[in-house]
Amino acid sequence: MKAKVDPDLCIGCELCVNLCPEVFRMEDGKAVAFAEPAQPSAQADCRQAAGDCPVNAISMA
Repeated sequence: MKAKVDPDLCIGCELCVNLCPEVFRMEDGKAVAFAEPAQPSAQADCRQAAGDCPVNAISMA
């Protein structure tokens, strides 16, 4: 599973960083996915971040 953040949609709310810091971080005011979730719990956190993103900027593949 891999997460991707659309920088054109991201509003920098940091929700994904708070939910899944092992995958997301902030760069220049926008969230980026810098790693793939290795543990099942991290995968669940990433799916939650994608579902909770207020602007639907996160996709999971």
